[in-house]
Amino acid sequence: MEERLQKVLASAGVASRREAEKYILAGRVKVNGKIVKELGTKVGEKAFILVDGKPIKREKKAYYLFYKPRGVVTTMTDPQGRRTVADFAKDLPERVFPVGRLDYNTEGLLLLTNDGDLAQKLTHPKHEVNKTYRVTVPGLVPQDKLDLLRIGVKLEDGMTAPAIVTLIGYDNEKSNTTFDIVIHEGRNRQVRRMCDFIGFPVRQLKRIKLGNLTLQGLKRGGYRILNEDEINALIKAAAINE
Repeated sequence: MEERLQKVLASAGVASRREAEKYILAGRVKVNGKIVKELGTKVGEKAFILVDGKPIKREKKAYYLFYKPRGVVTTMTDPQGRRTVADFAKDLPERVFPVGRLDYNTEGLLLLTNDGDLAQKLTHPKHEVNKTYRVTVPGLVPQDKLDLLRIGVKLEDGMTAPAIVTLIGYDNEKSNTTFDIVIHEGRNRQVRRMCDFIGFPVRQLKRIKLGNLTLQGLKRGGYRILNEDEINALIKAAAINE
């Protein structure tokens, strides 16, 4: 059975499928000794594939749930020398990459996998995989401001989809408001920008849920293997609206 080269690279944990396409176009990939730059190229199971001169290893698909701390970059390398997800995944037997992003100052749930096909589907807005964030902002946010988030707000890259917003509570001593917000879009710094729009910039932000996955039982910087039911639920969620 033959598969598209970028899918094989993603499945081997080299990179997400989109990044693998960039590798191919840049001439960084060889198949059976020849540089391949065509994205439609298909390869068989016995094809010998090199990326940057190094052979890829077709590994068993792996799925981990990781609790990303604040102050960690959601990449496998960082030119500025900051801590990355790779620093926490170096003891894993498989080469994995993060699905989607959490910005540097956001903590919480992150999926690590070498399944590039699933990663691409989970990060595509049309699949509408819910992501839940716990947000703390300075000040006491009135309900009409939270209602704006529920309806959708106009950002520079367009209107956001309606969000589910649940008020957790007010802290009068610290003059804080905490609420949960559920979105399915994957725009850059979306929750922070939505809160900026209503005039209450984020003080603390944590992703607490992805689909049905939660942080329960995990400490900051810790990870665990997903069980079969959890993996199947993710695959099912990613296939909706396909």
